Amino acid sequence: MTAKRPATRRTTSKASPAARTRLTSAAGTKPAVRKTVKKSAKPMARTAAQAKPKPLAATRAASVGTRARPAAPATRKAAAAKAARTLRDVVLGALAELKAVDVKALDVRGLTDITDTMVVASGTSDRHVKSLAERVTQRCKEAGFRPYGMEGERDGEWVLVDLQDVVLHVMLPRVREFYALEKLWAGGAAA
Repeated sequence: MTAKRPATRRTTSKASPAARTRLTSAAGTKPAVRKTVKKSAKPMARTAAQAKPKPLAATRAASVGTRARPAAPATRKAAAAKAARTLRDVVLGALAELKAVDVKALDVRGLTDITDTMVVASGTSDRHVKSLAERVTQRCKEAGFRPYGMEGERDGEWVLVDLQDVVLHVMLPRVREFYALEKLWAGGAAA
């Protein structure tokens, strides 16, 4: 059995080395150090590191009036509109990365409840059409938007990507000319 070391007692205030008293432990193995309080006539000035921290509630109350908070969207619709703009920018940026041809973004909010924006783009080949759709899906996932579905990626002539607020149509030029989606949604202003 090993002998236990006695605990060291310390008081909260600092004492000078002359004010320390040595005590021996009962086992006699190590001396315990006890600090005694020595009162001085002058109070010591506190440095910034030794200053007593303010309670958290007082700090928060003081900072409420001085700190400007960002304005929260008034409604869910405003928050959804902000997210839709961001999603639209992600889609258009991904199409620009892979050099999509003749990209048009149509605002169809007043025409349908299915989506807010329709983006129509062309690719130069079926492989280019597939890679455009895959890149948009990849960038949307990275930005935190979940694609709801993708159709036509097997053939590569017309790929539709449903992102709920944005619907993307990537087509070959001959398919785009035949279906003329821009004319179908002509009531929507080009964004």
